[in-house]
Amino acid sequence: MISRIDLRGDALPEGPALRDLLPRADFDVSAALEKVRPICEAVHHRGDAALIDFAEKFDGVKLDQVRVPAQALTRALEELDPAVRAALEESIRRARLVHREQRRTTHTTQVVPGGSVTEKWVPVDRVGLYAPGGRSVYPSSVIMNVVPAQEAGVESVALASPAQAEFGGLPHPTILAACALLGVDEVYAAGGATAVAMFAYGTESCPPANMVTGPGNIWVAAAKRYFTGKIGIDAEAGPTEIAVLADATADPVHVASDLISQAEHDPLAAAVLVTDSVELADAVEKELEPQVAATKHIDDRIVPALKGRQSAIVLVDGVEEGLKVVDAYGAEHLEIQTADAAAVADRVRNAGAIFIGPWAPVSLGDYAAGSNHVLPTGGCACHSSGLSVQSFLRGIHIVDYTKDALADVAHHVVTLAEAEDLPAHGAAIKARFGWKVPESK
Repeated sequence: MISRIDLRGDALPEGPALRDLLPRADFDVSAALEKVRPICEAVHHRGDAALIDFAEKFDGVKLDQVRVPAQALTRALEELDPAVRAALEESIRRARLVHREQRRTTHTTQVVPGGSVTEKWVPVDRVGLYAPGGRSVYPSSVIMNVVPAQEAGVESVALASPAQAEFGGLPHPTILAACALLGVDEVYAAGGATAVAMFAYGTESCPPANMVTGPGNIWVAAAKRYFTGKIGIDAEAGPTEIAVLADATADPVHVASDLISQAEHDPLAAAVLVTDSVELADAVEKELEPQVAATKHIDDRIVPALKGRQSAIVLVDGVEEGLKVVDAYGAEHLEIQTADAAAVADRVRNAGAIFIGPWAPVSLGDYAAGSNHVLPTGGCACHSSGLSVQSFLRGIHIVDYTKDALADVAHHVVTLAEAEDLPAHGAAIKARFGWKVPESK
């Protein structure tokens, strides 16, 4: 059901050479880019009418309007299963605890007497958040996007999720209920590239946003790439992935269940086990069969994901080599199930989020750990972070110098300006001192 890659025996290569040996899904955003271009431009030129046409074409629903009526949000919350509501409320509470601690404060550095630089943090004015609605419904993604934006102080928060024929053209009612719980009353029935274009350009019913965040399929990723430079984005999210670094102390039942939990997202989802224990590898492989047979989404998601080129059991000589492999892989979700897991986790450099030991599975992080589950995929964890309060903040430097403080450094500024052949830069300093550069004290 899952392939093996044996990296034992020889010294592991470095950098790209090691990455090339590891499993990864095919996810060609560049090819998708040309397909979303006309969709995005149709929204640009035709606004809501294009959104309505695309909802009929892609989602099979004929909309009267794109914005979700306020009463639909209220009704969705009123009709929400009390157990689901309680779970969402606890997820929100924990997410707020973690994200509130991420807030940054204004800080002033006194560089010299009379000269200071202050860094203040300002939230973006308006964000468009995306919650997928394809194979599954993700109210948890509503929480993971909305909470950090709110805790950052973003004043205008809007959310889009695909129209659902089953629900009369509205997004899934659990999505709407989550929005109501979070106080988000600006919600749109728009999906995929059309939703990103709506936020980027604005339409008759939706003002343009400064930034778009949230996970989605390849069309969402391609639309984000299309608008990079016009709006801020969080990341071009690819298929979800889990890597488990485990040794002989790991429970194969736990490891198998965690691999399956990610495989059920999508046929392109990646499930990777890195281990130095052949016995564990054999036991996990044996355990996959009955666990897969006992769950849902077997033929359309789980089996294709586990059998795909993006999933594998990777055999290594030891935990030390395993660390090199998982750092090269840069997993969205990385579980450490080894002896002294906390110490091993502390040495990991590249991961979207790290889950330590047998009692912190990825599923916990998806819903109720308090962490954020919007994380870098496709190896991007080597340079990017998951969604957080910082994602919605901009640092602005405020420079405040007195005449004496400028005079003290004026000759250095002029020297550097002349070294770069930018004499007008130096002249802007000289003009303040009667065209004579003051001598440093």
